[in-house]
Amino acid sequence: MNESWTVFVTAPALSEPGLGMLTDAGCEVILLSGSKDEAEVAETLATRPVDAVLSRTLTLDGAAMRSCPTLKMISKHGAGVNNVDVAAATALGIPVTFTPGANARAVAELAIGLMLAAARRITWFDTQLKAGRWTPVPDGVELAGRTLGLVGFGNVGSKVGALGTALGMDVVAYDPILTGAPDGVRVASSLEEVLRVADVLSLHVPLTADTRDMIGGRELDLLPDGAIVINTARGPVLDDAALVAALRGGRLRAAGIDTLAHEPIRPDDPLRALENVVLTPHVGGSTVAALRTVSAMAARNILTMMRGEPVEERFQVDPRAFGSPVGTTR
Repeated sequence: MNESWTVFVTAPALSEPGLGMLTDAGCEVILLSGSKDEAEVAETLATRPVDAVLSRTLTLDGAAMRSCPTLKMISKHGAGVNNVDVAAATALGIPVTFTPGANARAVAELAIGLMLAAARRITWFDTQLKAGRWTPVPDGVELAGRTLGLVGFGNVGSKVGALGTALGMDVVAYDPILTGAPDGVRVASSLEEVLRVADVLSLHVPLTADTRDMIGGRELDLLPDGAIVINTARGPVLDDAALVAALRGGRLRAAGIDTLAHEPIRPDDPLRALENVVLTPHVGGSTVAALRTVSAMAARNILTMMRGEPVEERFQVDPRAFGSPVGTTR
């Protein structure tokens, strides 16, 4: 067992128990200075003998990986790996792990929260009251009896479906690899089938070449009038410009957005000016409980590799990179 690995966390902090697991195992842990700057990520990898990167949200590209000859693995803190150049890592023989399902409950609960906020204009009423205006507009929408359309029915989507069912919603789900679903959830045969009936559309797919811009103007036009759109997946899955047009034109009632194509949100992003949009800063998985669980899983993946033990397939992003002992593939 090698207990002298250097682990670089691409964030200014790492929650317990993950941090303690690494230090207790003898690892040196490097944290970002606080800049949250991708230039600092590149500089650290080019100048420090890093054995493992525990990747948060900053981009980790092939050039940064190639600059660090000691790099043995990348452990993603979360389920989305779109910020990591996995193809470059695999080409270099660097295994990439992730933590699927670790924060699924937290993301699912935020998705439901965004639905409620959008349907009942909760944030708008809050703003009005705090500005000294009493505006009891009687136009709230009840979710019970409405159709919840889920695009993606994995760890998060399935939990959103269960919560929607508990609220009295009719749930229909589309997922190309879905062969069955729990009682109370109807499986759609196509994306279009979901779109045509979804009073609330909630997105729960990873960002891939196939899912980028999968919901654009054409797809939004298929939704029933007055529909609500929720995105807690990845920003580029949804065409923001098409969403803004549908919201401004009155085709959609509202939207709840946790993930954007450009993060942090740009000062001139038109979503900021729309009163029927609820925005959160990519915090779906950011509960205390979820961060603890994810940090532990990400740290455990590093320690498993460090000890030369096999990594479970469910934690492997690209199994082709897991064929050789760490440190022998380059």
